[in-house]
Amino acid sequence: MPVGGPMTEAMYYILLVLTVPSHGYQIMASVPKASQGRVRMGPGTLYGVLTRMEAERYIEIVDDDGRRKTYAITETGRAALRAETERLQAMLEDQTRWREDTKCLTE
Repeated sequence: MPVGGPMTEAMYYILLVLTVPSHGYQIMASVPKASQGRVRMGPGTLYGVLTRMEAERYIEIVDDDGRRKTYAITETGRAALRAETERLQAMLEDQTRWREDTKCLTE
């Protein structure tokens, strides 16, 4: 997963909420809040994405009390989150420009 590559919504919102260190249950509760209810995930999806992002060094475990792990975004993860945000903003700007230039009906 290169920095700046497209992310799934789950990946994007997990990185976003991990700007505040959180454990799994907190992440599952925060993602729907951050996404205004558009993204919900179960434990299987969550822990699969966490495992992948930890391997890619986008996140790290900052506490492990034996019962639960607390995760936080790394600098690599912050760079990826910024790049994805910029990519999404550019796509919206492209749509606006296209609509204005061609007078197309995109809505």
